[in-house]
Amino acid sequence: MTTSPRILWTQCLEIIRSNVNEQQYQTWFTPIKFKSYDIEAKELTISTPSQFFYEYLEEHFRKIIHLTIYRVFGENVRLVYLVEVVKKSSVKIESDDVPSVAKTETSKRQANQSPTLTQAVGPAQDLDSQLNPNQTFSNFIEGISNKLPRSIGQAIAEKPSQQTFNPLFIYGPSGVGKTHLVNAIGTRLKELHPEKRVLYLSAHLFQVQFTDSIRHNTFNDFMHFYQSIDVLIIDDIQEMMGLERTQYAFFHIFNHLRQNGRQIILTSDRPPISMQGMEDRLLTRFKSGLLAELEKPEVQLRKDILRSKIKHDGLQIPENVIDYISQNVSNSVRELEGVIHSLLAYSVVYNKDVDLDFAQSIIQHAPKTVAKEVSLDKIVEEVSIKYNVKQEDIYGKSRKAEIVLARQLSIYLAQMHTQLSTSKIGLLIGNKNHATVLHSIKTIKNRLKADNALKEQIDELTNILKGTR
Repeated sequence: MTTSPRILWTQCLEIIRSNVNEQQYQTWFTPIKFKSYDIEAKELTISTPSQFFYEYLEEHFRKIIHLTIYRVFGENVRLVYLVEVVKKSSVKIESDDVPSVAKTETSKRQANQSPTLTQAVGPAQDLDSQLNPNQTFSNFIEGISNKLPRSIGQAIAEKPSQQTFNPLFIYGPSGVGKTHLVNAIGTRLKELHPEKRVLYLSAHLFQVQFTDSIRHNTFNDFMHFYQSIDVLIIDDIQEMMGLERTQYAFFHIFNHLRQNGRQIILTSDRPPISMQGMEDRLLTRFKSGLLAELEKPEVQLRKDILRSKIKHDGLQIPENVIDYISQNVSNSVRELEGVIHSLLAYSVVYNKDVDLDFAQSIIQHAPKTVAKEVSLDKIVEEVSIKYNVKQEDIYGKSRKAEIVLARQLSIYLAQMHTQLSTSKIGLLIGNKNHATVLHSIKTIKNRLKADNALKEQIDELTNILKGTR
């Protein structure tokens, strides 16, 4: 008795299931449906819930799918995907043919998944852009350290259709005003071009939405919604590092927006060259537009920010106090604002005018800012300097003894001084697995038992990382 094609496809799934992990199988293979098999044409047709789903299968599982089909159905069988677009519409794609996203039909169930994918695509005024209306260009004080990104941001807000600065990639340390600037760009753009669909969100929220779309089988809604945005602003893009599937989704959204003349604005706490764990093809695209650095505010800018904040809060603070604060509080705009809030609170509670002695007392006795967690980039940088090797070699695959030692020390110090899991450390340093990371840590611990010189070197690196040297 001849086995039916549907049963043969079930056998294919059983073979695939034994060759991938259970999560991969449940996520990517369970939703696939058998549609038909043409014996004469030797054509197997299966359906996927979205084009993104089809693209992911072709990129990550193409080999195992084709080998399994040849094994069960025989050689020379052609695989055809039926990509479901809406309930009564679909796009037929042969496995060797990767279509343009623009050629597929648009889902009728698109929505804004920032926050909940419940708002159908329609007029721009119906979209909640998630922008902070209090962060505008009028209260983003210009200085030498932010002049370039501020000027470019204004140019984009006035003419979002230009592609010279697309994407705009703004980077700099925490607290220098990246979030304020991109909100100012978005807010001004909405004022000048109310017909534009503008969306601001964090990379973390994007990742959460993407994960939910996989769990609830709403890829069409997720992908088509983001492809409908005219100006996409994503804050802290570095949070996508190491998240392969999230990066994959963002890559296709990025390409679609860019190819259709839409503006993309990204912020990060580091430049693309330092974004270990981010796919090369995304880094290439990040660097294809304009990279604009926001630096720590210089003294004059700190004074201007203080004067603006003081005027806004209705305070009376002498010029010598402003000079003192600007000289002694230099890390970030956020810290400057914190000092002003403290002076205001103390002056009200103790009914004192703010003079220099009072300001000195407040600043000197204020709780010190909790030190930020040491970053993996900082660890690798200091180890590379200490052992005179290149940072890219530590992140790479070289097996030279001096580089292997530097890499193992970086892993050991990352385990000591960061909150990263061993799996994440391995992913970011040389794409090592969990077992290799544990082996590196164990190797260094064993060497420390008999190698006093190494112990001194690690102590020295630890002091540098903690800022005590």
